[in-house]
Formats: sequence, C-alpha cells, structure tokens
Amino acid sequence: MEHGRIPASQMPTLRQLQFLTALRAEGSFVGAAEAVGVTQPTLSAGIKELETALGAILVERGRAGAVLTPAGAEAAERAMRAIGEVEELVRSVQSSGEPFSGTFRLGAIPTIAPFLLPRALPLLKSKFPKLRLQMREDLTARLIEALKARTLDAAVIALPYAAQGIEASVVAEDEFLFLCPEGHPLARRNDLAPEHLRGEDMLLLEDGHCLRDHALSVCGASPGRRGSEVGAVSLHTLVQMVAGGMGVTLLPKIAADGGAAAGAKVAMRPFADPVHGRSIGVVWRENGPRAEEARLLADLLREKLFKSAA
Repeated sequence: MEHGRIPASQMPTLRQLQFLTALRAEGSFVGAAEAVGVTQPTLSAGIKELETALGAILVERGRAGAVLTPAGAEAAERAMRAIGEVEELVRSVQSSGEPFSGTFRLGAIPTIAPFLLPRALPLLKSKFPKLRLQMREDLTARLIEALKARTLDAAVIALPYAAQGIEASVVAEDEFLFLCPEGHPLARRNDLAPEHLRGEDMLLLEDGHCLRDHALSVCGASPGRRGSEVGAVSLHTLVQMVAGGMGVTLLPKIAADGGAAAGAKVAMRPFADPVHGRSIGVVWRENGPRAEEARLLADLLREKLFKSAA
C-alpha cells in the first residue's frame, strides 16, 4: 500500500454520502429514504456501511428520529461539498466545448460590481442562455484568494494587481472625475488638474479597497493628511460625505455613469487632461479549467461595453 493512501475498503461511496446528507436534511430514516428514492432498510444499511468504513458512529437512532453525532455532522458537511464537486464535474464535462453552458462563479469588487454588472449580466444571459451565474462581491485580496482556492472561476477587479498564478486581461481604462460639494471653488475651474487637490481634505474609501490606493496615487495625498483618515465603506457613502461638506474625492467614471452621485448635492467635473486612475480587468487562475471562458468574458466586456478601451 502506498504510504498515506486510504484503503479502498475505507472509502465511502457517493451513494452513501448522499444517504448521509439526506438524513441530515430530513431528520429521519423514513424521510431520507423517500428523498433519495430507496427503501428504508437500504438507506439504513448504507449508513451502517459508511460508519463501518469510517470507523465512527455517525447517527444516533431513537424514537425521536435520527440525530447526527458530532462526527456525523462533520462528515455530512464534507459530504455536501464532495457531492457538489462531483456534480460540478459532471456539468463541466457535459458542457465541454460549449462556453458558459454550466455554472460559472464570478466575483467583482464593490467599486465595480453595482455599476458594471447591471449592464453585463443581461448581455451574458442573452448570448449564453444556458449560463448559470453565481455572483460574489468582495474586496480584491479575498477574490484573489477565492480564485486560488478554486471557489471562483473569474473576477472583475481594478488593475494593476500582482498575484502569482493569476492571469489578467484589461477591458477598460476607468477615468477619474473630481467630486466636491456644490459651490466649491474648484468646481468653477476649466483647467482642473490633480495638483489643485493637494490643499483639499481628500475623502477616501477605508483600507482594503484598492480604489483608495489609486486615488492617493493620482492626487498626491498620503494617509497622514487631514481628511484621509476618514474611510467610507462604499462609494455611495463617500458621495454623501462629500455632499455633507466633509471634503472632496475622486469618483470613477463607471460609478458616475451608473448613477452613484444621482440626486446628491455635489458638483462633478472632469480634469482638463483626463485622469485614468485604474484599469478594469478580468482575472482568472492560470491554466484553470475555465480560463478560456474568462478570456471570452473579457473580450465580450471590452467589445460590447467598453468599445473605446485600450
């Protein structure tokens, strides 16, 4: 026997794992047997074989029904994940050669997701009617970790972002607009440039948002400046802080076009020379099984939503 290899006699079958997860969901042998389409003796025998293979009692049997032991609860949780992986394997193989015909797990950062996805998702669904999209909105670092952990297939983030084993494709350059309270002196300038912001209280997103770093690099501010210690949790909050007279900020054009400042008492101005503070891109795991679909997604966004992207 190869060192560390579990003997085949101790390996549970997929059917046994299905029995266990059904038992957890139904709470009784009768209900679980009906759920998986077998007789109660068959299900009971399968659970007993699973307990023998694993060398642990998984279920306490009593008049009140079936209660999972701590070992059984852990086994059931892991069994659900294993069954999910097998189901995904089946869907992936069955849909091979036909892009976006199964479940595709897509992430996006909070400063992009609310403004890009309402435009992108209908486009994807119309072009790929068999697509089943699972969405996750999170900070860049956690999305990258999810890609590496194989719980995401691709993500839309702000670039550049260096991460080993991750490939990227830029789909657009996102222009920064200046946002200030109504009546602010800078709102009247026709020659607005980043250096004009250096005497202002710059409001930023809280630490962890890559947009914070991009804004700092554009306006020449530093975390020690007055005002930059105030961190908002979202762009909508940032807009309201500006409207309340707490300072000024930079707003990505994709957010402005998406209505992030609609109805707020703010003035929004472009810089005399357009400032591109970040790139919007699609990232995926290098040599991953959904890499080609991720590239196709980037191409689709670039051609259909950002025709002027570099």
